[in-house]
Amino acid sequence: MSIPFFNPNFVPLKQEYKMTIALHKVVTLNYTLKNSEGTLLDTSEGREPLVYLHGVGALIPGLEKELEGKGAGDKLNAVIAPEHAYGERRDDLMKLVPKSGFQGEEKMVVGMQVQLQTEHGPAIATISKIEEEDVTLDLNHPLAGMTLHFDVAVEDIREATEDEISHGHVHGPGGHNH
Repeated sequence: MSIPFFNPNFVPLKQEYKMTIALHKVVTLNYTLKNSEGTLLDTSEGREPLVYLHGVGALIPGLEKELEGKGAGDKLNAVIAPEHAYGERRDDLMKLVPKSGFQGEEKMVVGMQVQLQTEHGPAIATISKIEEEDVTLDLNHPLAGMTLHFDVAVEDIREATEDEISHGHVHGPGGHNH
C-alpha cells in the first residue's frame, strides 16, 4: 500500500534561524565613525567591540534604527543626520560664567572640557572663549550639528537576560558588571 502524494526521495529543506537586531537583544559590533569631511572621530579598531542592549537608548536613535533587523555578519554604512544623532547646535547652551567659579590649578584653555554640576546633575562643557574674567562654556554635545558617517560590522547578537533588561544595560564580558 502506498501513501498518495508521498515521495520517498523528499528531503525537507533545513531552515536556519538567523537572530536579528531587535528590542532587548545584546549586540556586539565594530564601528568606525567619521564626519562629512572624512575625519575619523571614533573607532572600535584596536579595542574591544562595542556591546550594547538594543532599544533602550544606548546608541543614538538614527544608528539604532539603521541596525534594526540586521544579523550577525552584516555590514552597513549609515549616514545619520544631526536630528537623529546629537541634535543641532543650540545657542542657548552657550553660557557665560565668571572665571572665579573654576577650581583647581590647571590652566584653562579654549577647547578644554570641564565637568559642571547642573540642576540636572553632572554635565560636560567645552571652554569656547576666555576673556579677562569671563569664560564662555559650550554645553552642546561635541558632535551636535554634525552629520555622522558610520561603517558598522555586526559581530554577534544574543538574547538579553532578565537582569540586563531590568537594569537597561549589558552585564558580563563586554558589558557592565555588578
